[in-house]
Amino acid sequence: MSRAYAKTLYLSLLCVAAIGAAGCKQPRVPPATVSDLMQDRVTLDGIVMKCNNNQRMAHNDADCETARVAIERLASRNEAEETAKRQEEFERKREELRIAQDKAQAAKASTGKMDAYHLPLVPVEPPASPAPIVGQTNQ
Repeated sequence: MSRAYAKTLYLSLLCVAAIGAAGCKQPRVPPATVSDLMQDRVTLDGIVMKCNNNQRMAHNDADCETARVAIERLASRNEAEETAKRQEEFERKREELRIAQDKAQAAKASTGKMDAYHLPLVPVEPPASPAPIVGQTNQ
């Protein structure tokens, strides 16, 4: 083999290796969106743990900022659900109280009112004379 042929072969193999190495590089994973993180809580927790472990990265990383926004949105959504649930519970208790008060009022109305001015008169009899005590004389 001639020297020029060996040199060309060597450069060709070097180029093929460089192209092969570049082709084997892992594709860049796009950062997760806020809605993706809100749906995938495991990934969200992983990103939050990663950001909490490396505070310097947490201030500059887009994933950390996206995770913070997702957490805030989840919290506000949970807060709205809790408020709606509390309002529903309040209305249910209020209706139960209203029904109980109506029943009590109906029971009170069904019992006859007692009018002190129209009560039947009971004759009052004078007390009976006391029986004589033995050993005493009546004078």
